[in-house]
Amino acid sequence: MKIAISIDSACDMPKEIIEKENIHMIPYFVNMGDEEYRDGIDITTEDLFKYAKETGKLAKTGAISVDGFREHFLDLLKDNDAVIHFSLSGEITSACEHAKIASDGLNVKVIDSKSLSSGIALLVLSAVRKIKEGKSLDQIVEEINAEREKVQASFLVDTLKYLHKGGRCSSIAAIGAKLLMIKPKILVKDGKMTVVKKYMGGINSCLLKYVEDTLKMSNPDTTVAFCTHSSKMEISRKICDRLKEYGFKEVYDCDASSTISTHCGPNTLGILFINK
Repeated sequence: MKIAISIDSACDMPKEIIEKENIHMIPYFVNMGDEEYRDGIDITTEDLFKYAKETGKLAKTGAISVDGFREHFLDLLKDNDAVIHFSLSGEITSACEHAKIASDGLNVKVIDSKSLSSGIALLVLSAVRKIKEGKSLDQIVEEINAEREKVQASFLVDTLKYLHKGGRCSSIAAIGAKLLMIKPKILVKDGKMTVVKKYMGGINSCLLKYVEDTLKMSNPDTTVAFCTHSSKMEISRKICDRLKEYGFKEVYDCDASSTISTHCGPNTLGILFINK
């Protein structure tokens, strides 16, 4: 059976892996004023942050429609027997439900990743390995659904302004964080985002503490890890080196998508891996 892997642009998978493994991406839409752009195709995170700085407004993301997914799946089924689609958490976006509706009557399995960003990419890479091992469609889906609970997806936010403007934190919390230089660690669990720890100080020193704390609190499968960030950050190289030193065999220094960056803002960085 020939199985195609499908993702949405919030997956935050490096383009070289998408091309190498023949993964098929469908983009979210990003709106800035009256203009609509396709995430990962004709907009960059730099465009987002420039727009926010110049206008004081945030770009808005648009979920992929049922019809958009249906067309995408039908196109893939022309050359494949089945499709496994990985979605951004259904707790975060309506696109997951749209994909499920669009898959009705088709040999398409929609997996709610219960995660975001490269947390989804980890599950995708696992599915790619299982396809190469010759596992059946149902077995792959069953095993991936079990692995979702093992994904360690967290990130450190430099500013709460974007989460605040997006309605995800109170004004008091945002003001307090700015005055006290608080950098919150946000953990994605069961598809939802929760603040689990707060660091104080400059972003680079806080990031190094966050990485060490996260590794100490985890039991990683050291096959692969992602260091994913919304801005170009020199500290990411040091963090990648630390992950390699820890024992991860493959470490990807990855740019976050516009869909993710719209909500978390600049200088957000996370490390993501699967626990044993």
